[in-house]
Amino acid sequence: MRFGNLSRQLASLAGPIFIETLLVMMLGAVDTFMLSRYSDNSVAAVGVVNQLMNLVFLLFEVISLGTSILCSQYIGAGRRDKVIQVVGISLLFNLLSGLVLSICLHLFADDMLMLMGLRPDLMSEGLPYMKIVGGFAFLQAISLSLSASLRSADKAKYPMYVAIVVNILNIIGNYTLIFGKFGMPALGVEGAAISTSFCRFVSVVILLVVLFKKHIPSFPKELFTPFPWIELKNLLKIGIPSAGEHFSYSLSQVVISYFINMISNQALATRSYVINIVMFTYIFALAIAQGGAILIGHLVGMKKINAAYTIGKRIMRMGTTTSVTLALLTAIFGKHLLGMLTSDPWIISTGAAILWIEVLLENGRALNFFGVNSLRSAGDIYFPVIIGIIVMWGIQVVGSYILGISFGWGLIAMWAVFALDENIRGLIFLRRWNSFKWVGKSFLGNK
Repeated sequence: MRFGNLSRQLASLAGPIFIETLLVMMLGAVDTFMLSRYSDNSVAAVGVVNQLMNLVFLLFEVISLGTSILCSQYIGAGRRDKVIQVVGISLLFNLLSGLVLSICLHLFADDMLMLMGLRPDLMSEGLPYMKIVGGFAFLQAISLSLSASLRSADKAKYPMYVAIVVNILNIIGNYTLIFGKFGMPALGVEGAAISTSFCRFVSVVILLVVLFKKHIPSFPKELFTPFPWIELKNLLKIGIPSAGEHFSYSLSQVVISYFINMISNQALATRSYVINIVMFTYIFALAIAQGGAILIGHLVGMKKINAAYTIGKRIMRMGTTTSVTLALLTAIFGKHLLGMLTSDPWIISTGAAILWIEVLLENGRALNFFGVNSLRSAGDIYFPVIIGIIVMWGIQVVGSYILGISFGWGLIAMWAVFALDENIRGLIFLRRWNSFKWVGKSFLGNK
């Protein structure tokens, strides 16, 4: 396989993933934008809930991450029977675990939000959103497995098409239910939750149809009799450490949300607005890192190590250059962008200052995307987890509390610590990739 072919294959994977990721992120951004027309308190409350929901969704990625890595390597090795087993087990496991967690999220929503330290004046906004979105969280579990299986089979365009449909439906649903249009009642935050949950249901239905028509027509009984426990074990062996890195990050963000909540409602709202703005600066790096990970998994399965290394370096250069450029443009127009979301002068001025710090932060974030995804797809599962826990918690969490809360320097100082953390982790991952210490850690190589 020539490098030119690798580049074209990378583009065919990263392009649809980029569009899909953009549109999936827009689901939350649309909620935030439309709720900002409603109230800043709604934005702050939903921001805290989404931090918790993101943490929960990462539990579903224990299996879906393993699905992506294992399927990529099996496809590279030409083992279609194993691909079918992995996908079937992934769907079953995420469905069952998703249902259990959904019930818990719905029944204990108030207790969880109280543990998050959500202010009493925000509880009336956050609780109904949590009950609805959390109660239908199992839909996201199924969707993650379906998307992972299709992406690993070079069919990333189909989740992209689904994301387009879902976003159109969500915009219409939010407009109708938040503000009470077309004869419907004005439900505010509750309306946003209903719309988002319905869209996730539609996504699952369409992705299931695509899976059976374009990838796996059926799940033959003989491949699951006896039940392939070894593949479930393999999925967990890969997925638990991989999800651990994501879980560590999301848990740290929950803790940081608690710190920011100690400052003010304005600080919480500022963070929510900034997060929804800057996500559009790093999605290219995220998409190319995810697309590259699939390709690296294929190459590792075919034992083409030098090609895997080369495509990894290309991912790193493209990701960092694009992210920094977009972050710079966002910072230049920061006040204008924030002014479209809120009229609060403190939020606008503080958020604009943070966006300049984001220019440095996004360089490190792009390196992280490259390092974590490339190392994980090559089979180097544990290293990103260890580094994520030590550096992220040691610098980002502890440092943000010391500077932002103990010293009283506030949200801007906390963001500077975030930038330092991202860059340190990114440089460590880059050094790991250049060292070739990931060679020989392939999951298939150990069978």
